[in-house]
Order: sequence, then C-alpha cells, then structure tokens
Amino acid sequence: MTRAPKERIEVDDEVRVILGAMVHGGHCIAHPLGHTAFVRHGLPGEDVTLRITEVRSKFVRADVIEVHQASQFRIEAPCNWARPNGCGGCDYQHIDLTHQRELKGVIARESLQRQAGIDVGPITVLDLGDDRGLGWRTRMRWSVDGSGNAGLLGARSHGVLPIDTCLLASPEITSLQITDQDWPDVQSVQATLDSLSEVSVWADRDLVSGSRKSVQNVRHRTWQIESTGFWQVHPNAAASIVDHVLDFGAPKAGEDWLDLYAGAGLISAFLGEAVGQNGNVTAVESYRSAVRDGRRALRDLPQVKFIDSDVEQWPLPSVVDGVVLDPPRRGAGVQVMESVALAKPRVIVYVACDPVAFARDAAFLLAAGYELARFVVLDAFPMTQHMECIAKFTPIGVR
Repeated sequence: MTRAPKERIEVDDEVRVILGAMVHGGHCIAHPLGHTAFVRHGLPGEDVTLRITEVRSKFVRADVIEVHQASQFRIEAPCNWARPNGCGGCDYQHIDLTHQRELKGVIARESLQRQAGIDVGPITVLDLGDDRGLGWRTRMRWSVDGSGNAGLLGARSHGVLPIDTCLLASPEITSLQITDQDWPDVQSVQATLDSLSEVSVWADRDLVSGSRKSVQNVRHRTWQIESTGFWQVHPNAAASIVDHVLDFGAPKAGEDWLDLYAGAGLISAFLGEAVGQNGNVTAVESYRSAVRDGRRALRDLPQVKFIDSDVEQWPLPSVVDGVVLDPPRRGAGVQVMESVALAKPRVIVYVACDPVAFARDAAFLLAAGYELARFVVLDAFPMTQHMECIAKFTPIGVR
C-alpha cells in the first residue's frame, strides 16, 4: 500500500485516523497526513481523533482526544489522570486487563521476529496473582516542584502534576499521604515497602521515616538491602523470576555458574544452593551497596563469590556451565553477549525488562551458535507497557 505524501503538520493539529498496531512503548501506530505517529491512549483498529503533541523529522507523537468507534477491549480508566495531558506512568489503563497481557505477548513476539528472526508463536503472558492490576507497587518516587509540592510527572514531561493518589501504589504507601505534605528544598521523595510491611521514606538522600534497610524475603531466604537500592517492584516478581530461572537453567551440583548484573544476589543465592559446596557461582555487580548487602545475605554460601565490577569491564572465564544475565533496560550489548557465548555454557538464562533490547541481544547468541529453547513473559508491571521476559538459550541441537 502506498502511503499518502506528507502534508504540513504542527503541534496541536487535530486529525481523524484509524489506529494501527500497538507497539513497544505503549503507543499505537497511525499515519496522520502521511506522517508516522506514535499515539497514546488508543487501541488497534479504533476510529479516533488525535492531537499532535510533538513533531520530529521522522515521526510525530500524538494523544487520542476523541473516540468515534471504540475497541471492544476499551474500558474506562480507573484513574482520572490516565488521559491526555495527564500522568506519564500508566500506558494501558484504558485497556481490559486480560487484553493488556495479550498485547504484551504480541509485542514480545514481534520484537523477537523483527530483531532476531525468531518466531516463538503465540505467547501467553503470565500474571503474578493480579485480578485488578492495581495496588502492586512496593516502590514509589514523587517529584517535587519549586513550591515544595510532591506529585508525579506528566507524559514525556518534567512538569509535576498534583496527583494525590496513585492507584498502582500499595495501600501501605498510599496511606502515607505524601502529596498532602510540604517538601521544601527537596527534589524527590521515595517510599519503599518491604516484606514485613514496613515502609521507609526518603527525601532526596535523607531518611525521613522507617529504616535504612528493607527486609526482603524470597522462599526461605532473607535479604536486608538498602531501602533505596534495587529490588523488584511487584511483590511477587522476585519469587517468580527465581522459579523460572531455576526451571530453565536446571543448575546441577558441582557446576560453575555466572550471575551477571547480580544485584544483591537474588538469583545467585538459589544457584549457590543448587551447585552446592563443590560448585561455584560468581556474581558480578557494579552497585557497591548491593554487593555489600549480597555478601551479608549469602554468607552461609561460600560457593557464591561477589565481584564488584561493571560486567563490561570484567573478563569472563573461558569455560562455564551456565550463565544468568539480568541487565538494565538497555540490554547487555554485543561485547558482553559475545563473551558469554565464548565461555560455551550449556545453558544461558536471560532475564529482561525490555523486549526490544532483549531481542537484539538474542540475535548475537543466535549468530554464536545458540538457539532459543524456552521463553516466557511475566506481567510484572500491570497497567503499564512494561513486562519481564525470561529466556533459555542452549547450543544448537542441544535441548
């Protein structure tokens, strides 16, 4: 199909279109006046009027401001701020929760097809025990404006909106009423909820209430981590990730494993238990407080050794039995993936929070002689476009 030639388009122009597919980032694709547009607050197939919010040389951004023919999966967003000129946190509140997961499965599948040439077939996205998709956030950060008012940021904006309640926040965090308080000379406020239902509140780097350490329980093990340090936001995510990594990797007694981007050793701990005292687990992490917390939590597992280093700068061993990677959103990159493949592990388990970055890294493994053996997507971030992917790679011909 030949696309219409581009016509002049400007911010605040309103155009009626039929929305195309949902893509990574929480947008639908559309082509107003011949331009490629990334459109928020829509659903594939809807007949809508959109308003242009940003114009670039290769694409434009837009918001749906009127729906003429709604998708059967459209619902009324539970939060009044999930709208144009509203909060930037929730991309999918206007979509039925079951269909949200279907869309995430399609996006993950298409990312693998486009970036790595892999077709995994239809994907069933697994929920983490949510039937409403609300009240799950155990970590919240508010921005503070120049008048000391705390709020949340608008979509693609540094503007602080006076959002008094986030429906994704846990009840324990909501009860703090952070936005009802004054925060003079503060840039941000952070609240974290731990496994004991204790909440810590920080204003910038100052502890306001609660403990500096958060207690996090997974299976039979306990961590005390910096309350501002990294941990999974959904209360059921950490345990589910561990379950899938152990299932996919099947670590055996006496094996040597690498846990790259190990954090405080969530996965390292259970790898260490599986390989036993005759095995080894090397946990590589650059965030020093996480390394300290991990060493303290795993002191009963001498077979687990933490390395305080950037993964990219640490020389990987020449031979290992298994590798786990849980990189930041940008992915691991070609240098790390090539080094992992050169170590010739019998299995590689990759945990990813960005399907496109994961698919790029997966392409490197395929080129190095590995194949995707198993793949699962967890809905660890309901109401948002984010997801958690877990994949198992094995040498070609070895399942």
